[in-house]
Amino acid sequence: MGKPTGFQEFDRKLPQKLSPEERVKNYNEFESLYSEEDLNHQSARCMNCGIPFCHSGCPLGNIIPEFNDAVYNKKWEDAYQILASTNNFPEFTGRICPAPCESACVLGINKPPVTIEEIEKHIIEIAYSKNLVHPVAPLVKTGKKVAVVGSGPAGLAAAAQLSKAGHEVTVYERDDKIGGLLRYGIPDFKLEKWVIDRRLEVMEKDGVVFKTNVEVGKDIAADELVRNNDAVVLAGGSTIPRNLNIPGRELKGIHFAMDFLKQQNKRVGNSKFEAEDILATGKDVVVIGGGDTGSDCVGTSNRQGAKSVKQFEVMMQPPAQRTQHMPWPTYPMVLKTTTSHEEGVDRFWGINTKEFLGDENGNLRALKVTDVSWEVDVMGRPMKFTEVEGSEREIPCQRVFLAMGFLNPQFEGALENLGVELDERKNVKAKEGIYRTNVSKVFSAGDMRRGQSLVVWAISEGRECARKVDEFLMGYSTLESKDSVNQFEQVFNH
Repeated sequence: MGKPTGFQEFDRKLPQKLSPEERVKNYNEFESLYSEEDLNHQSARCMNCGIPFCHSGCPLGNIIPEFNDAVYNKKWEDAYQILASTNNFPEFTGRICPAPCESACVLGINKPPVTIEEIEKHIIEIAYSKNLVHPVAPLVKTGKKVAVVGSGPAGLAAAAQLSKAGHEVTVYERDDKIGGLLRYGIPDFKLEKWVIDRRLEVMEKDGVVFKTNVEVGKDIAADELVRNNDAVVLAGGSTIPRNLNIPGRELKGIHFAMDFLKQQNKRVGNSKFEAEDILATGKDVVVIGGGDTGSDCVGTSNRQGAKSVKQFEVMMQPPAQRTQHMPWPTYPMVLKTTTSHEEGVDRFWGINTKEFLGDENGNLRALKVTDVSWEVDVMGRPMKFTEVEGSEREIPCQRVFLAMGFLNPQFEGALENLGVELDERKNVKAKEGIYRTNVSKVFSAGDMRRGQSLVVWAISEGRECARKVDEFLMGYSTLESKDSVNQFEQVFNH
């Protein structure tokens, strides 16, 4: 425990951000780092609880009190080693994770929780600055070959761990650059892409081979991949977006959120794209969907110079604080105001879009909407809604971005070619904790297996899947598992 009285002496404090007026001028990250003193104070707030619930809140099982103590005592290599033992990519999670660990922080019962996510980000940035991040693959290889399909967070985590185990790993990505969702789904103002490239350099030094512009099942047969490797990990993500099939869907100006975000990320990264420009410049924009992807569309629209930005959510507005149905340490479904919301947006709750309205040229001109009232159960969960009588109206707009989540992975291509069995939600059927499909030598992890989820869950799945692949290839595994009781001791005994 860094300082026994730290939680009483210091308040929660986040790093400074550029003003909304300044940050919308470009696509750069806009959050500064802590001063040395502030970092010390924030790590001192950790109480090193007898039962650290933050561990259970984190899908990776990060060893949080220990790395907080190391940060307080400025033991940077120890802090980095503790963090790296459970998380391959803290530079990603430290920027884009919703921090379920903080929701489970014991201090958060009656005070603002420890700034765990920010401390995590600072540990990895200090580690890079002090040249503490090195390749970890052993010199003696196992001779086993593994193909990883998909280079998002799950695929990269699986590749990093399998390389660490001594296997020859090749990652296949259908896009022009490695990173998947990290590269083309998350805007640069949240995650600049040099952060990804820096990590890829380390992985390449570890011996991981990356092949881009290769779609498995199209450019290379999936069964050929299986024949030429000792194991295959399917980590292609959940890529089929949820549509809104209402009258007028065919009008020009209606786009899926990920098409919009991906194109802008390619534009920022000077990558070519063949599709027609999707721009919000000078337009009245409506984003349908209240989650993080919708928030990213808001931030991108403001940076493109939209005339106005609105965000619709059919669900009722969440409460500002935990309710009796959201007890600590569960992750609370409370109102979230993101940095993109701070930059300018009108948010609408309990609103249902009934029709897209167009002009004589087939262009979107407005939405027909109604307000809705929700019926909830005894736990406060929404059951069904009814339209509010007399609330129907038109809202002018020329651009709509559909950000209502994703349904399942793409079946055509690799999955169809392999004959992989799907579950009732059309995700790859592979039991959690086993990650093995019905096809010999083929495993699956991440959103492709569990459905749309968080980046931190994808990393966790990639790591756990890699361990099962290692056991399959070798009969045992020395890779760390989040279920290991003595992870901390394992790391420092090696």
